Amino acid sequence: MEIGVFKLGMASPADVSELQELIAGGGLDPAQVVAVIGKTEGNGGANDFTRALATKCFAEVLASARGQTPEEVQEQVAFVWSGGTEGVLSPHATVFTRSAGEAGKTGGRLALGLAMSPDLAPEEIGRMAHVEAVHQATLQALADAGISDPADVHYVQVKGPLLTPARISEAAARGAEVVTQDPNGSKPYARGAMALGVALALGEVGDADVSEAAIASRLDLFSSVASTSAGGELTKCEVLLFGNSPDAAGAFRIGHAILSDALDADAVRAAIADAGGVPEAVFAKAEASATLRGRRTTMLSDADINYERHARAAVGGVIASVTGDPAIFLSGGTEHQCPPGAAPIAVIAKVE
Repeated sequence: MEIGVFKLGMASPADVSELQELIAGGGLDPAQVVAVIGKTEGNGGANDFTRALATKCFAEVLASARGQTPEEVQEQVAFVWSGGTEGVLSPHATVFTRSAGEAGKTGGRLALGLAMSPDLAPEEIGRMAHVEAVHQATLQALADAGISDPADVHYVQVKGPLLTPARISEAAARGAEVVTQDPNGSKPYARGAMALGVALALGEVGDADVSEAAIASRLDLFSSVASTSAGGELTKCEVLLFGNSPDAAGAFRIGHAILSDALDADAVRAAIADAGGVPEAVFAKAEASATLRGRRTTMLSDADINYERHARAAVGGVIASVTGDPAIFLSGGTEHQCPPGAAPIAVIAKVE
C-alpha cells in the first residue's frame, strides 16, 4: 500500500479548480482517490450546507475523470468536511490516494483504512446503536489498513449523522423517541457515541464500561486518537483510520499527541516529532473552556459567538504559529476524545 497526500486550497466551498488542475496535469490519478478531508467556511452547525456543496462539487469532478456517476463516487470515496474557518484557518481539502507499493521502509509508512457503517435511523443517533456501528466499522478499517497492532494507529477520523428537524419529525411520525429534540444539541451525543465506538475497537475502553447513560456524560471514557464530527448531510458513519505500517510504502508517516489545552504549542511540536518529518497535513480538535491556565474566558458565556467557533479560532492560531500553515483541519467538540479539557492532534509528515 502507498498513500498519496495532496493539500488543495479552496476559494469557496464549490471551488474544485486545484483538483481539476492536478488531474489534468497528471499529478493525481483520479482512479486512486479514496478519501477527501477538508474545511469549509460554513458555520459548522446543523444547518451548514457548505459541506454538502463541497461534496457535490468534488464528486462531480471525480465522476467525470473516473467515468462514473457522482453517486458511484460517493459510494467509493469518503468525504469528510468540517465547517468553520474562523480566525486564521484557511479553507482547503486534503485528498488521499491509495495504490499498490513496495514496503520495507524503516519505521513503516502511512497506511489508510476505510469503512462505512450501515445507515442509522434517527432514534439510533447518539445511542448505543451509533456506538456499535462505529465500533464495527473501525475494526473493518483497521483490517483494511493492514494494521494489526492498535498502538500503530495515530488518527481515526469519523464523520456521521446528527439529528435534523426532518429526521426528528420522521421519527416522531413512527412513534420513535430521539435522544434530543435539539438538532445542534444532538452533536455532543453523536460525536461522543462515535468516539466511544473507536475506543472500543482499539481496546481503549472496555465493553462493560460503555452504556447509553455514559454517552456525552462519562468523559473519563475516551479514545486518544479519535476525531469525530457530525453533520446533517450524512445518514451513515464514515471511518478513516490512519497509522504507520511496515507493509506500507511511500513518503509519508503519521504521528500524534494530546493538546492539554488551547495554548499547548508543545503538543503540536510533539506530534510533528512523532511523525518524524516535515508537516504536510494537520488534523486536530478544539474545545472551549471557562478558564484557561488560571484565567477566565468568555468562550462558554458569549451569546454572540458559538463556543466551538471561539475554540477553533484560538487553537487554529496556536497550531499555525508552529507549522506556519493555516490550512489546518480543525473541528470543535471533544466528547470522549482525549481526557476532559484535552484534545487530539495528528500530523502527517513527509519523511523523504
